[in-house]
Amino acid sequence: MLEILKYTLPSVVVFFTVYFVIKTYFDDIEKKRQYKSAFKNKEVILPVRLQAYERIILFLERISPDSLIMRISQPGMNTRQLQSEMHAAIRAEFEHNLSQQLYISPKAWELVKGARTGTINMINTAAQKVPVDAPYMLLSKELLDLSVQEEETPVSVAISFLKSEVNSLF
Repeated sequence: MLEILKYTLPSVVVFFTVYFVIKTYFDDIEKKRQYKSAFKNKEVILPVRLQAYERIILFLERISPDSLIMRISQPGMNTRQLQSEMHAAIRAEFEHNLSQQLYISPKAWELVKGARTGTINMINTAAQKVPVDAPYMLLSKELLDLSVQEEETPVSVAISFLKSEVNSLF
């Protein structure tokens, strides 16, 4: 029995040593493979995410009241027409950028939706203060006055958050 133990005990020790060395080696290889895969994914995803942030900020800039007024207003419009065109422009811009929510955080997307809703509410509030058939300039003036009165518009809050989120990526 002692003779058998003399041979088997060292072989068992050698077996477990080799087993743990090989297991550690293969675990390290797997970790390196996962790291390379994650790095490669990040290499591909990061530019797409940055582009999404750019597009969302562009969307927010385009739906800001002063930008909407400059792009949409035309001579001869009344306040109702301008209000309607602004709503349509915001809706179209939002639908165009809807897929970008895949690449930004849920909180950022909520702020973007809040900025859209806040801008629409601001337009509606300004439109209630002027006659329906008045020239569009009255609505424009009222809308710009409202946006100046607010310290932080929903659009500016969303843009600030998006910028800070992009900075955290680096």
